[in-house]
Amino acid sequence: MQKSEFLIAYLFFILGLQAMEKPHIIYVLMDDMGQGDVSCFNPSSKIHTPQIDALAKNGMMFTDTHTNSSVCTPTRYGILTGRYAWRTHLKKSVIGGTSPSLIKPGRMTLASLLKGQGYHTGMIGKWHLGWDFSFHPDSVKIDPLYWGYTPGTKIDYAKGVENGPDVHGFDYYYSIPSSLDIPPYVYVENGRVTNLDISERKGEEGKRLWRGGPMSADFDIEDVTPNFFRRANQFIAKNAKSDKPFFLYLPLPSPHTPILPIKKFQGKSGVNEYADFILQIDSHMGELIKTLKDNNIFDNTLLVFTADNGISPRADIVEINNAGHFPSNGFRGRKADIFEGGHRVPYIVTWPNGGVQAGSVSEQTICTTDMLATLADILEVKLPENAGEDSYSTLPLLINRPYDFKRPATVHHSINGSYAIRQGDWKLIFCAGSGGWPKSDLTPEMASAQGLPVIQLYNLKSDPAETVNLYAKYPHIVDRLTVQMQKYIDEGRSTPGEAQKNTGETPFLPKGFAELSAKLPRKVDKNVKVDGIK
Repeated sequence: MQKSEFLIAYLFFILGLQAMEKPHIIYVLMDDMGQGDVSCFNPSSKIHTPQIDALAKNGMMFTDTHTNSSVCTPTRYGILTGRYAWRTHLKKSVIGGTSPSLIKPGRMTLASLLKGQGYHTGMIGKWHLGWDFSFHPDSVKIDPLYWGYTPGTKIDYAKGVENGPDVHGFDYYYSIPSSLDIPPYVYVENGRVTNLDISERKGEEGKRLWRGGPMSADFDIEDVTPNFFRRANQFIAKNAKSDKPFFLYLPLPSPHTPILPIKKFQGKSGVNEYADFILQIDSHMGELIKTLKDNNIFDNTLLVFTADNGISPRADIVEINNAGHFPSNGFRGRKADIFEGGHRVPYIVTWPNGGVQAGSVSEQTICTTDMLATLADILEVKLPENAGEDSYSTLPLLINRPYDFKRPATVHHSINGSYAIRQGDWKLIFCAGSGGWPKSDLTPEMASAQGLPVIQLYNLKSDPAETVNLYAKYPHIVDRLTVQMQKYIDEGRSTPGEAQKNTGETPFLPKGFAELSAKLPRKVDKNVKVDGIK
């Protein structure tokens, strides 16, 4: 398509948008779900998700979507801000339930952008981006980067929390502080803890893992996911009657541990409890879709369904594989890893009134940081220079104009702080091994013991499972992508615009990288394409 033809089509889209109501926007974020756990992405899936599949039939599936990290906190930061989380002080891992806010006051988020455009903004679910509890003077000191709960922590729950979602653009929120296996276990609604009858509870292990700690009397751990969906449906029904459009951010704490399918779904999948839990989530999604249709707003709702990273080993991946199901959908790795299974996730968008074609599929590489620029594009808002530094609008993809999509490369990040950069079919990993947990298939220690190189280069088109390391064959591609990664760090952004500052240093080259790279022969194969997108 000629550029002039695209501009004409885009102009008609914008004029049509101005003539109709602004869309309602719902962003549903699952916790620890592999791409292969949604059956429309995985034809051989043993887990059937008809309600989520129905979204794909009514909208667009993205088969090459990546979270900006392979773990919880940084992915959530990237979604809301359009910025890679490693640009903050969080260079690896996640934060805990008592950590301060990772999002700095004044930074634009999805919510603050939409609130400024007349939206009523709501957040219901798992926050895991930090806020400020009031600590007793004799409380132990809290490490802001510690992901867990420190014994001896004493919180004055009656004082509620400050610097929460409300500071970052949400008119309303009902949330838990962190993952559902990390204390404290309390609901916070608009800054106030909903029940002050709080006592210490003993946790559980295995698939039902939740760590012992303070829990409020109104906190039924098995009912948290159903509770969030009930409240989401109430929020939708209430705001559907308003003259204002609404934005609902719905980050669920499931199927992350504790894996707690309710009785109705226990044993229903024939795989294991994790699969049962996904069937329950699928049913809840059906209820949410029904709420939209009952209130006659489904067609004018931009609905996103995705996940924050791949499946966790806590789900017992071996047991699941033995049942013939593969959550990572043939890709290598899982949650926490730099390999594809850690960050390639399901991603579906429906928006009938916006021109998203039913049953359409995009194979373009996108990132979950792209939502901020996408919404700004839809609403014709120019982002300031210090917002959405790693966000590219996917609107051209949604309206079937893929050749105007601008993302040239995407950065991936693992739990131990390892990096990778993807451009076209090529992916360069700056570490030996998975960059994941000690129980991953190839830890840094295992890779070192095996003498594996600290440079990994894969062609994902010919080798989607990342099994053949081509770094020695194509050193010029290693060089090119290394320079690109350094540029993204130095400029504080991966989008065009004024250079911005990261917090602290961002070393990305592993020990031994320079020495190994220097030994590679630089014979250029001119037939290998480095730039461009599929």
